[in-house]
Amino acid sequence: MSTVPGTAVRPPLRRPRTMLLGGVCTAVADHLGWSVRRTRLLAVLTTALGGGGALLYLWLWALVPLAPLDSRDADPAVRRSAPVAGLLTLAAAVAALAVLITVDRGDDADITRALVAVGLLAGGAVGWSLGLDRGDAVRPARYGSAVRLASCALLVLAGAAVLTGRPSALNAVLAVGVLLIAAGVLAAPRVVTLWSELMGERAARVRQEQRAEIAAHLHDSVLQTLALIQNRAGASSEVARIARAQERELRDWLFERDVPVANDLAAEVRAIAAAVELDYPVHLEVVAVGASVPGAAALLAATREAVLNAARHAGGDVSVYLESSVQGVDVFVRDRGPGVVLDEVPGDRLGIRESIIGRMARAGGSATVRPGVGGTGTEVHLRLPAEVER
Repeated sequence: MSTVPGTAVRPPLRRPRTMLLGGVCTAVADHLGWSVRRTRLLAVLTTALGGGGALLYLWLWALVPLAPLDSRDADPAVRRSAPVAGLLTLAAAVAALAVLITVDRGDDADITRALVAVGLLAGGAVGWSLGLDRGDAVRPARYGSAVRLASCALLVLAGAAVLTGRPSALNAVLAVGVLLIAAGVLAAPRVVTLWSELMGERAARVRQEQRAEIAAHLHDSVLQTLALIQNRAGASSEVARIARAQERELRDWLFERDVPVANDLAAEVRAIAAAVELDYPVHLEVVAVGASVPGAAALLAATREAVLNAARHAGGDVSVYLESSVQGVDVFVRDRGPGVVLDEVPGDRLGIRESIIGRMARAGGSATVRPGVGGTGTEVHLRLPAEVER
């Protein structure tokens, strides 16, 4: 798309996030290159000459979007400099004064108009305070409470004045309506809060249901495909290793296993297994039982060394079983390799003696290395009592 030479490109029609009322005049002025002051004056004049300016203002307010957030501005709230709710409350006070005057000197038609004005202005003030000023950091919480209390007092004053000063059927109906509006003003904050909580819970439930549907679909399709790739490719192949890594990441994202608890021992052991699987042709299965406990540095380091030894010397399938209880933490690392006899390991090889057994002993725990079930493979048992966990 080309532009005519010599013509400036107009900025998009967007309402600013810092505004006087609705930001419409500022948006129109920026878009057309006009003065903001003259645009506001034109809106006031057209409103006074038949109300067309107000209708156009409301129409643009509803249709013109807000300007996008600036990357440097982390607060998405909209700020309005005009205290609209306070001005509406002040106008409601003037209307309530008019009610008192018309009760004493005017007729029923004047009383009706004044009462309707009080109800509309006070209701508008409360609605603006709850709807538009609620997320405005410029307006403190006391401001909204003061607007609601003042509006309620004006409504009660106007209704009581009509009931006592001009008792008639029509005036009684109008006064009762005004008093009901006052009761609604008092209940409005709680109703709005309950409604917001209800909508939030509904949105969270919808997101959870959608996530469950996505998880079920991915489990039936992508995860099954990744498992099939691993079985067909063999545990020691590069393709199977990549497929296992992708499966682990997808499962962690779907079921959020490692997100809820920070510094979680089970999550850190799974992270160790995932890192080892990327470097060695091994299939690691981690099973964690018991409550989540903070990770112990010595236990994690010994577990990492045991897993690395199993990956280097055994390969194939390696299982890691983690059990947490009130007595302590136990970790079992089992492989199906040729096995290892600790007494036959040369003295200069310190991987098992120092990195596993010695490290656990210095931390106040214990480590044992023995043949696996049936004499196949090796089982490393690490134990850290509860009184020395840190």
